[in-house]
Formats: sequence, structure tokens, C-alpha cells
Amino acid sequence: MKNYADISLTEYLKKYFGFDFFKGNQEVIIRSLLSGNDTFVLMPTGGGKSLCYQLPAMIMDGTAIIISPLIALMKNQVDAMRGFTEEEGIAHFLNSSLNKAQIIKVKEDVISGHTKMLYVAPESLTKEENIQFFKQLKISFYAVDEAHCISEWGHDFRPEYRRIRSIIAQTGIAPIIALTATATPKVQNDIQKNLDMLSANVFKSSVNRPNLYYEIRPKVNTMKEIIRFIKSNEGKSGIIYCLSRKKVEEIAEILKVNGIKALPYHAGMDSVSRSNNQDSFILEDVDVIVATIAFGMGIDKPDVRFVIHYNIPKSLEGYYQETGRAGRDGGEGQCILFYGYKDIQRLEKFMQGKPLSEQEIGKQLLLDAAAYAESSICRRKLLLHYFGEEYVGDNCDNCDNCLSPKIQFEGSREIELVLSVITTVKEKFKADHIVNILTGTLNSTIKSYEHDELEVFGEGTERSAIFWNSIIRKALVEELIDKDIENYGLLYLTDKGRKFLDAPYPIMVSQDKEFEDGDDDDNIQIGGKGGGACDEELLAMLKQECRSVAKKLNLPSFVIFQDPSLEDMATQYPVTMDELKNCQGVGEGKAKKYGKTFIALIKTYVEEKEIVRPQDMVVKSVINKSGNKVFIIQSIDKKIDFADICHGRDIDMMSLLDEIESIVNSGTKLNIDYYINEVLDEDKRDEIFDFFRNEAETGTSEEAIEALGDEYDEEEIRLVRIKFMSEIAN
Repeated sequence: MKNYADISLTEYLKKYFGFDFFKGNQEVIIRSLLSGNDTFVLMPTGGGKSLCYQLPAMIMDGTAIIISPLIALMKNQVDAMRGFTEEEGIAHFLNSSLNKAQIIKVKEDVISGHTKMLYVAPESLTKEENIQFFKQLKISFYAVDEAHCISEWGHDFRPEYRRIRSIIAQTGIAPIIALTATATPKVQNDIQKNLDMLSANVFKSSVNRPNLYYEIRPKVNTMKEIIRFIKSNEGKSGIIYCLSRKKVEEIAEILKVNGIKALPYHAGMDSVSRSNNQDSFILEDVDVIVATIAFGMGIDKPDVRFVIHYNIPKSLEGYYQETGRAGRDGGEGQCILFYGYKDIQRLEKFMQGKPLSEQEIGKQLLLDAAAYAESSICRRKLLLHYFGEEYVGDNCDNCDNCLSPKIQFEGSREIELVLSVITTVKEKFKADHIVNILTGTLNSTIKSYEHDELEVFGEGTERSAIFWNSIIRKALVEELIDKDIENYGLLYLTDKGRKFLDAPYPIMVSQDKEFEDGDDDDNIQIGGKGGGACDEELLAMLKQECRSVAKKLNLPSFVIFQDPSLEDMATQYPVTMDELKNCQGVGEGKAKKYGKTFIALIKTYVEEKEIVRPQDMVVKSVINKSGNKVFIIQSIDKKIDFADICHGRDIDMMSLLDEIESIVNSGTKLNIDYYINEVLDEDKRDEIFDFFRNEAETGTSEEAIEALGDEYDEEEIRLVRIKFMSEIAN
């Protein structure tokens, strides 16, 4: 191997990249590789990992094979390398996005010796035709980027990565450099063992990113909080991560209708759209990318100012890597995670059907992530400890726990009580049932099992259900109990839990920040005076206006707007038609038909009272794309029997009526006469209709049931009320 010991690396650094000096361990890492040594690099995002293989590739004879997991990452890095030189063939990628002609061109450039770096996906690396092609090349070294993908204990395990070493053995032995931003000691050992490089030179930089601010927020009114945050950071670049492609599309659309320049990015999009959206973000045509975890690996955008997690990631490695895309230039980087325990339950559900060993690993990684979210300890201290590094000091002054310390209490008694209840009911019930026993909540399940007769029933009535759920979560995180996922999440004690019952020991529990699940709906309408308090003075004026409009039209006032709609108006202060139609139970039809005078009244009131409306008071909702609602409207238009509609959506009749009422209450007109005429005689129909037309005060089904007596059942009354509201109100 050629001797590169005496060369001036800073000269080459300046020549190829225009930099005057190296960052951190870059120079010693590069010298290790130039000396022919296998090299393992653990370096946080933004530390300059790419340079550790790009510069030696430019210096060394032959072509470096760079194994990378993402097409987007390859494209970005190839484009960047071509920008440093006039020779376009200096870097290429070989993956499934290329057509035959492009593949031929790449191979010609590589064989001719023009190409110093060839990026390949692990799937491409293992193809027989490519193995034969690589055998013809002079390979300078192999770089395994995102090397955590090798390990089953890593956050993004790829089975193809575990075959890399065997392919290298076939294509020609050369030094290996493995690089990752995230590896626990266990993952690091797994990587080195699999690549047969246990004797490699190891370079570990601190994973501490002092400029990043870490915060966990409860998953309540999530979209409102996200929009408020982005608008308060106007013009700054940010990434929002979600677990599902569907959620990515939905959130991107909601952001756009609320005046935020945002685009989606996920693996389900075609490659052209995905690439265009990525470029738009890098070129700052948009401020926000909403993405699955696929986005951002190796993307060279140093000024991402915030990373928001809509869902908790599957592991702390994933969380660390994704947050690491913020503030790579050393500037501001805010990392906000919205946490609700339902996300943990969803991720646990996704694991079902996987091999048992994979489930066990996934569950452990998820528990670590949940423990991080719920902990009151310094976030930075926890993260560094997880990656095998100790943080000196107790307070980093740049995370929510350090800036706003939580009050804690010693909770061993409460945990002991939860464990006792679980054992009392023979470990055969889920968390909600355990909570109902503790809070003394009577329901049919409690009664059927006679659990209201238990001595422990009602033992925790002085605390809320939210509190007891947090104690159960704490016991899960402490591994005192576990969930039998195969059996619908039944809770059972672990060996550690049984020992705890025999000899309880102190466990500190955070008192004040309970991560209850609230609105997990992207189409929530938001607003409010002082955080949601109804303005009673305005409400009285709106009710008077409602009566006035109803009197002119000779209609009951509830036909115009029902009380929940008026209360929402008195909370949100809508002064435009768009804002009004987002109020509860209004919709576009009613807003257009009756809204003008109400908007005028509210606008005058707001001006006279000098009420300051928050800029993000209303989160505009996208058009309701509920599959159920669309299906129901189309089915009614086709005059399909209600029983068949129920069967088609696997719902009961009362649930169907709930959906139809919701559609009609929002101002959509539906003609259900074809069904009413089938199930209700004319006299009954007319009598119920006349009640709503002439006698009803509130217009509710309950009022009609009480007034009309046992001769009419609830279904009949609700059907006629739907007809009445559709014909008269809409």
C-alpha cells in the first residue's frame, strides 16, 4: 500500500474542500485510514463524519466504495462532491433509481479511473452482477456509513448490512471505516464484531451537543402547539418527524392551510417528488419538512433551527440522530418531542407478529425512550449516559427539566398499591381496569367480575385516573410490571416487581408533569380567550342574536346555531367566514347561510372591548377526509339501506346515526326520506317533526324522548331530527 504518512493533509483539505483546519478528531481518523487501518468512528451529527472518508478517497489511489442506506443521502453527497471539482465523474452512486443507460455511464467512469467515490446501497452491493463489477476495480477502502444499521440493537436495523463483510471478502480486501452518530457500547461492539474489525482504531467524539435544547411536551392540542411554535420561529428551517406516511401528509397539509411553507417527505412518494421536496427545503423555498425518519440522514443543511417529534421515536438512538439534525452549525437548535403514552401502545402493537427476539429488543428500546420522556433528570445527562458517556454536573441549563425542575415525591406506596391490585385480579386485566378499581369507578366489567367487592376497590379515590395511569407507566418503566402484548396488553408482575412487593424501596416519581393523552386529531379547531375560557358576555349577545334571527325566519333558535356552536364562537372570536366555519357544529353551509350577522357582532365586540386575539387562535382544518363520512354521504345519495351502510363500515346503527348527525350539524344537507319512509309510518314521522318545529326548546333528541313518551324509541326520534335539521336548518 502506498505510504501517505508524510503528506500534508491540511494542503489537501484546502485544495479539495476550501477549509483551513480540521474539526475534532477528523485528522487522526483520516491518518488512521490512510495508514491502512480498519477504523471505527463515533461522531455526533454535525461533527464532520463525511469528510473522514471523502478526503482520503480523493487522496488515495483507486475508488472508495461507500455503503449508504438512503438514495436521498447518496444524491445529496454526490452533488456536494461534484460541487468541489470540475470533474463530474469524481463521485457517482449506484442504486435502483438509475436506468440502464445511467448504470452503464457510471460503470464506464469508475473503470476509467475518473471516479474516486462510488456510493452504493447495501442491496446493490449484494447483487451478483455488481460483485463481479467490483472485482475489476482497484478499491482504496470501504466506508460503511450509518453503521448502526448493522446491529439488531440499533435503531434502524437493516438485515442487508449484516452481509457487508462477506461481500467485501468476495470483492477484494481493503481497509474498512465504519461511521455512525449513534451507538451504545453494545451496538458499537456488534458493529465491530459483524465487520470483523474488533482490532480497529476507535475514535469516539463526545455525543454532547451543548447548543441543542431538549424539551418534552404532553400530547395535548398538539397541532395548535406546533403551529404556535413555528409561527413564533417564523422564517427558520425545521423538521417535523412522524411515524406514519399518512400522518406526514395530513400534518403537511394542515401547516400549509395555516400559512406555513411546508412539504411532506416519505418513502411512499415517487422519487422525483421526494427529491424535489428535499431540494426545496435545502434551497429554502420551504421552511418546514414533515417527514418519516427516512429524511435527513446526511443532508447537508447546517441551519435547521428546530426538530419536532410528533410521535416518540422507537428508540433513543433514533431520537438522538433525528434531533442531531438541528443546529449543525453550532447555532440554535430546539428539539421538541410531543409525548403521549398512546404512542408507546401503538409502537408495541406494531411489533406484534415479529420474531420474539425482535419484539424483546424493540420493547426494551421503547422502554428506554419512554423512561427518557417521563424522567425528571437532566435530559442531556440521560442521553450521554445512554451512549456510555458521563455528563459532569447536574444541570445543563438547556433542557426543560433543568430550566423548570419538576416537583417529585416518594411514590413507593402508590406503586405498591398498583402491584397489589394487579396480583389481586390474577394478572388478567389491562391498565384501564386496574385504574377503575383504584378510583372506585363502577362499570359493567367491574360489576361482572365482582371487583367492586374487592378490599382494594376505591383505595385510590383521592387521586385521578390520570395520576394512576402515570404510576402504572412508572412501574412499567421501572420494569416492576410488564404487558402481555399477545394478550391485549394484560398487566403482570415481573420478578423484579415481586421482589419489590416483598421488600419495597423508595422510588421517586415526578409529581407535576403528567403526560396524559389529549387531542390526537390533526383537524382540531382551536382558539380561546385566556386559553379557552368562554366569554359569557359575548355568549349572551350571541344567544340573543340567534333568537332574533330565528324569530324573523319563524324557526326555533336551535335550528340556527346550537349552544355548543355559540359557546365555541364566544371562545374563539371568529371574525371571518373561514374562522366561523371552523367553529364546532357550524361548517361551510351554516356559515354561509346564517353567519354574516354573527361575524359582524363578534367583530364589533372584539374592537370595542379591545380583545387581543392570539395570532394562531384558529388552526384551520383541512377538508374532512374521513373515510366513514364520505362513504356515508355517497351511500345515502345512492339510497342504500342503513343496515347495509352499517355492514359496509362495521358499525352499529347508533354509531351510524352519530356520524349522520355530525354531517348534518355541520351544514350538509342529506335526504334520508327513502329510509324513514321504510321504517316509520307517516303519522309518527309528522308528530316528531312537528315537535321539533313548534315545541322544542333545546332541539335535542333527549328532550323529544322525554316529551313524546315511550311510544317512540330513540332511533325513530333521531332519524326524524336528522330530517328536520337537514331540511329546516340547512
